[in-house]
Amino acid sequence: MESNKEQWPEELDALLAAPKHHKLLFENEKVRVIDACIPSGETTELHTHKWPASLYVISWSDFVRYDSDGNIVLDSKNLAKSPSTSSAFWSGPLPPHTLCNTGLQDLHIISVEIKT
Repeated sequence: MESNKEQWPEELDALLAAPKHHKLLFENEKVRVIDACIPSGETTELHTHKWPASLYVISWSDFVRYDSDGNIVLDSKNLAKSPSTSSAFWSGPLPPHTLCNTGLQDLHIISVEIKT
């Protein structure tokens, strides 16, 4: 696994670029744990996630992820199956994007990033 740390500007790191929606819970040389919460109707600032991560769902809501040019990258309504509360899944590094919570609940995820 290769980090995209060198590809994306440090100022686009989720904790720096979108602190309203990303809070640091723990960090050491191997992992970084982030509490990401996007309330219904809100959109994050442009940011990245430079490491792959295991994501734990506290609450799920539909969302649309946009790339840095405003193009739709993912609309969660098109997923074959939405993750359920208390489930986990894997995500690779995410390039610069914004995320708009288009659902009725908070989108609340705990992200355990694996530093590589």
